[in-house]
Amino acid sequence: MASKKPQRDLFDAQVKTTKKAPLADRIRPRNLKEFVGQEHLVGPNKILQRLGENKELISLIFWGPPGVGKTTLASIIAQSVDAHFVSFSAVLSGVKDIREVIEEAREQLKYYNKKTILFVDEIHRFNKAQQDAFLHHVEDGTITLIGATTENPSFEVNAPLLSRCKVLVLEQLTEDHLKAIMNNALQDGERGLGNLKVEIQNDAFDFIARLSLSHGDARVALNTMEAAVMLTKPNQEDKRTVTLEIAQEAMQRKALLYDKGGEEHYNVISAFIKSMRGSDPDAAIYWLARMLDAGEDPLFIARRMIIFASEDIGNADPAALQLAVAVKDAFHFVGMPEGWIPLAQGVAYLTCAPKSNASYMAYLEALKDVREKGALSAPLHIRNAPTSLMKDMGYGKGYKYPHSFGGYVGQTYLPEELLGKEYYKPTDNGFDKVIKERLEFYKKGRNSLK
Repeated sequence: MASKKPQRDLFDAQVKTTKKAPLADRIRPRNLKEFVGQEHLVGPNKILQRLGENKELISLIFWGPPGVGKTTLASIIAQSVDAHFVSFSAVLSGVKDIREVIEEAREQLKYYNKKTILFVDEIHRFNKAQQDAFLHHVEDGTITLIGATTENPSFEVNAPLLSRCKVLVLEQLTEDHLKAIMNNALQDGERGLGNLKVEIQNDAFDFIARLSLSHGDARVALNTMEAAVMLTKPNQEDKRTVTLEIAQEAMQRKALLYDKGGEEHYNVISAFIKSMRGSDPDAAIYWLARMLDAGEDPLFIARRMIIFASEDIGNADPAALQLAVAVKDAFHFVGMPEGWIPLAQGVAYLTCAPKSNASYMAYLEALKDVREKGALSAPLHIRNAPTSLMKDMGYGKGYKYPHSFGGYVGQTYLPEELLGKEYYKPTDNGFDKVIKERLEFYKKGRNSLK
């Protein structure tokens, strides 16, 4: 029989999870019911729940930002299917370690009839030779691989290995997720803080959750909360009260005056938008930093930037809307903490772009006529005529197809009551000026019909 080797499995991790371990390690979920977040993967009838219920194993790649549960989910999967669990970091391990794991996996299967899940943290840090070392053993079922990466696996994981794994995308935790995780830790008397008489004041609780959200990491929230509790002195009734001041000390950050549901929230977002509108990049980036540092949802900021690109820049720089949408997509792809980089780039571009609210104002003026004048009839020549009866009634008669006239023909399209009305009035800024010149040409063609 082969010599015994250290059992680097799930139970080792549980032994190490003692009262002395950080709260984030002690409170680590033991099953999918305890897991918070990633509802698209762990919810009812979702892929990870089904795999656990069916005791099935497939190789997976978890792709997502730090602190969202990649390692925890791998442990839960191993436990749910009663598999031998081996975990190591791609930063610290090499091909020699992989060979030892493969040998150990063979022994587990031979002597204990146990399959092995090999969890590789930061798998993107393995080079091609190291990744190739897994390939055959994943194929023949010696190991089931679960890799975790913060980088796009399409670029960082070898195609042959990637083709044998199912990629699951883990999403950034929300503030509600963080608060749920913190509440669970406060109530858990076995592994959390439930055996202590702890009261965390609402502003302190929100501060920890909001600042941890900017890191995108549940571990930051849990360990900061534990540090805050340890900084308090029990009163005569052995009760500990965590105030905002104590939470700030534990986080080593001051709470900026920024209530996401209150007046200051609207003051800061207003200052941000008006700074961009006023073409002051220094001020706009300052207000961006204020919001992000206070824990504002970055996607809320990205949405405001997209609206701004259409409302305040419009066709003065048509590329502004494309860039704003690209910033939103880039943030989705990168997440925090690096997500501020595309946001700052986008803010600088939008702020310095030429401005025009012509299309925004055109819509508002048109809407006013719609509401004041009701549903005016479309001119006969631009009505649809799908039946012979409609054609006999004059629907579509006299319509001139612009492409038959070189791309433009002088013809009217507004209801008769609004003929001559001008809603869209481009400025002389940026590309708006080109559009304005085109409209002058089009207008002459229509005026010649009068």
